[in-house]
Amino acid sequence: MDGRVIMEVAIMKWFEVTLVLISLAAAGLVIFGWRNRRFDAGLFTLLTLSLVVHAAMGLFRFQVIPLYAVGAALIIVLLLRLVRRKPKAHRRLLAGRIALSIVVVALTASAIYLDRLLPVFTVPEPTGSYAIGTVVRHLTDETREETLGDEPGGKRELMVNVWYPVDPAAAKGKPREHYPEELGEAVSLVFDIPKQLFGYLTTIPTHVVPEVELAPNEAGYPVLLFSPGIRSTRFQSMTAIEELVSRGYIVVGMDHPYTSAKVAFPDERSTYYKPDPEFPTSQALYDHNVKGVGIRAADARFVLDTLTAWNAQGTGGLFEGKLDLDRVGIFGHSYGGATTAEALALDHRFKAGVSLEGGFWGSVAHNGLQQPFMYMMTGGTAKSLDTSETNKDKVFFEEFATDLDFVMKHSSSDRYYLTVDKLFHQSFTEIPLLSPALFAKDIDPFHNIDITRSYVAAFFDYYLKGEKQPLLDGPSPEFPEVEYDENYTKRDIWLYNR
Repeated sequence: MDGRVIMEVAIMKWFEVTLVLISLAAAGLVIFGWRNRRFDAGLFTLLTLSLVVHAAMGLFRFQVIPLYAVGAALIIVLLLRLVRRKPKAHRRLLAGRIALSIVVVALTASAIYLDRLLPVFTVPEPTGSYAIGTVVRHLTDETREETLGDEPGGKRELMVNVWYPVDPAAAKGKPREHYPEELGEAVSLVFDIPKQLFGYLTTIPTHVVPEVELAPNEAGYPVLLFSPGIRSTRFQSMTAIEELVSRGYIVVGMDHPYTSAKVAFPDERSTYYKPDPEFPTSQALYDHNVKGVGIRAADARFVLDTLTAWNAQGTGGLFEGKLDLDRVGIFGHSYGGATTAEALALDHRFKAGVSLEGGFWGSVAHNGLQQPFMYMMTGGTAKSLDTSETNKDKVFFEEFATDLDFVMKHSSSDRYYLTVDKLFHQSFTEIPLLSPALFAKDIDPFHNIDITRSYVAAFFDYYLKGEKQPLLDGPSPEFPEVEYDENYTKRDIWLYNR
C-alpha cells in the first residue's frame, strides 16, 4: 500500500479517536465533580489542541460535529473551572449528572455512528507497476456550437483529466491529489443528499501525483477514454482509472457540460447539470436521449482528435509520440456507457469498449458494433428484462431490452454480457466506499470495487495489449457474483479475424 495515502487517512482517524477518548474522560471528571487544577489544565490543553489541529489540518468533518460540540462545551466548562480560584459551592443531583452523562454519550455515539455511515476510507491500492500522474486540460471544439447552454453562439468546451503512467521513483515523496469537491457534488445530485455531507471527500488522498514526468518505459502507451454517468463527474470511478493507469494505460476522463454534475473551467466559470424536461411519451424521451448521447459521442471523437494532435511530432508536449493511437479504447458508466457504445459505432478508431450498464441510443441500436465490446449489468437491473417483472429498476427504459438484444446479436466481433449479483446501478462508481452501510449492504465494498476494475482491466489487457485473460473465459471463483450470459457472449471472433 502507498505509505503516504495510508498515513494521511490514519492521521485523520487517530485524531478523531483521540478526541473521543479525551472528551469522554473530561466529561466524566466534570460531570461527577472530581476537581484537580492540573488535570483540568491538562484536559483543557488537550481538547483545545485537538480542535485547533483539526482546524489547521483541514480535518473538520460534518460527521463529527456532535463530538466537536461536546469538546467545545467541555473547553468552556474547564476554562471556567480554571479561572475560578475557589470552587463554587453547589450540590449536583444524581439525576442531573445522569442526564448530562446521557447527553454526552448520545452525542459521542451519534458522531461515531455518522463516522461509520460516511467513513474516511483508504483508496484500494492499484495492482500494476506504475505510479499515476495527471494533468488537467481545457478543450474547445471550434467546429461545434454549444447547443445545451442558455447563451447562443458559444463553442463546445470540455474539461478533461489525463492520467498517465509514472515511474514510482519519480512519484516517491510527492504530495498526492485528494478527491475533488466535484465528486461530492455528483453524489449529492444523484441521490438527492445534501452535498455538505460529502465535503470530507476532499480530505481523502488518491494515488495520483499531479504534473510529474511521464514514465519513459514504453515507446507508446495504449489510450482509454472514460465517460461518466449523467449528473456525475469524470472523478466518479478513480479506483478503476488508477488500476488501468498502473497497468500502463493513459486514461482521459471527460466531463460533458450540462449532463455532468458540474464542470469548472479555469476562468472560474462553471456549468451545471441541466435537468431534462418532462416528455409526453416514451418515444419522445428516447429521441431526446439519442440526441444527448450523440453530443457526448461527438465529445469523445473530438477528444481523440485532440490526442492525435498532441501526439504529432514537433509539438513538444508531454504526450508527443507517446500515445499509441492504434490501441485506443473507451469505457463509461450509465449515460457514459451509452456514450461508449455510440462512439464505437461511429468511429472505428476506438478499437474496444466497455459499457457499465449504459443504454443504446443512436446508430448503435440499428447497426450493432464491429469492435470487441463488454456489457456489465447489475443483477437488480437484469431482473427488469423479465417481461413478467412489474417492479422495474428506475434506470430501465421501455426500448432497452429490444436495443440490447439487437446489439448483442448483430455485432460482428467478440462481445460479453455479464450480470453482477448484489450490485445496483451506482455500484460501478466509488459509491460503495463512500458509505458501505448504505451502498454495499450485501457485499464487501472493496470486493465490489475490485469486480469493476478487474473485469474492465482484463478486457482491455486482452483486446488492446493481446495478453490472454482467464477472467474472460467464464465464471471465476474469485468473483462468484459475476455470471456470463452465454446466449449473448461470443468469444474468439476477434482473434480469428486478426
